[in-house]
Amino acid sequence: MSAYLEVAGVNQNFGGLQALNDCGFTIQEGHVTCLVGPNGAGKTTIFNVITGFLRPDTGSVSFRGRRLDGLSPQAIVREGIARSFQNLRLFADLTALDNVMVALPGAFGEDPLGALFRPLHTARVEQRRRAEAMERLAHVGLAERAKDRVRNLSYGEQKLLTVARLLATGAELLLLDEPASGLAAGALDQVMALLRRLRDEGKTLLVVEHNTRVVQQIADQVLFLHQGHLMAEGTPQQIIADPALAEIYFGGAL
Repeated sequence: MSAYLEVAGVNQNFGGLQALNDCGFTIQEGHVTCLVGPNGAGKTTIFNVITGFLRPDTGSVSFRGRRLDGLSPQAIVREGIARSFQNLRLFADLTALDNVMVALPGAFGEDPLGALFRPLHTARVEQRRRAEAMERLAHVGLAERAKDRVRNLSYGEQKLLTVARLLATGAELLLLDEPASGLAAGALDQVMALLRRLRDEGKTLLVVEHNTRVVQQIADQVLFLHQGHLMAEGTPQQIIADPALAEIYFGGAL
């Protein structure tokens, strides 16, 4: 049986810098896997490779037994993988609802002739899309902020909105790049609870995270990346208790 997601022998160079060095790992369906390591370890680079923003120099990425390397980011979303970014990439002047709507498959505006010649059908489709977007907002606890512009949301609410956008794609595997960074305690607890709930609902998550508290509370598996190579993998307790990894990660004990 093929792995759910398999990264095999990936190398990625930027000029004279080797960002990924024979990087390989697998993740299990229905688990939260945290990708950790020091700055410059290659975590965001491997996200970019998995999601089609970079084509690896060598190696492969497979999802449910299908090769992904070489596919466009849009095609990979259609395969069932969606990702967030550290800088959120939200539309600040649109409402929270509109931000989710643009992430739904079959974005509004793709059929201008249909809108012109079948206005009632177009209106019904738009109504269904708004209802679906509202469901995604409610799922992350933002239903009451649906009509608010993103620039008026708190940073924690914007983080939740990025998750709602991922859910709107219908993807099964969600890649989240530092979803807990910069959050106050209350918002941090809310995000962690949401990630655990998504796993319980059947989603699979691959999460880049630096906060060891978050890793301990949400991860089923931890992958430790160093200099673009998988150095260790195990449970959060195994990784955090390893003094050699602590020395690389923080220059001392965790």
